[in-house]
Amino acid sequence: MMRSEMEQDILKVLVTEEELRARVAELGAELYEKFQGKKPLFLGVLKGSFVFMTDLVRSCQLKSDVEFIAVSSYGNSTASSGRVKINHDLQQDITGRHLIIVEDILDSGNTLAFLKEYFLTKGAASITIVTLLDKPARREKAITADLSGFTVPDEFVVGYGLDYAQMYRNIPYIGVLKPEVYAGK
Repeated sequence: MMRSEMEQDILKVLVTEEELRARVAELGAELYEKFQGKKPLFLGVLKGSFVFMTDLVRSCQLKSDVEFIAVSSYGNSTASSGRVKINHDLQQDITGRHLIIVEDILDSGNTLAFLKEYFLTKGAASITIVTLLDKPARREKAITADLSGFTVPDEFVVGYGLDYAQMYRNIPYIGVLKPEVYAGK
């Protein structure tokens, strides 16, 4: 029995729901140890990070605040344009704050390199990058995550917040999208 109309577009499952749950709990515990008593600001990069960030913040029982920034460099493409555009900026002053940037995937590195520099110029006390997925095969910028959930191969992945053309975010696992779904688009 098919669980969703989206599953027919998935080539294979890379990370199961159970693996996601366990790893997010581990990441939350690591952040708890690092930021006890510091009241960090969890900063989600929209839209892809929202599912991961929700679970991460719940698993990390710190006194903290949350904020979101929306940027784009992909549009409906499967490759980064290399140009990062801020679509929705921060709504609070981050001067002197310990930021935990929460991102769905570290791919080309363009977005996170841009954001790290941007937040440093805005006066952040520290920046910790936490990414659910790391795809080093596509890296263009010399940037790494401080904490990463899983390293994935150079395949187009969706689910658990990651999308293709704004769809597939609600799949509860990380799956590889069949190439015929996005080929020629």
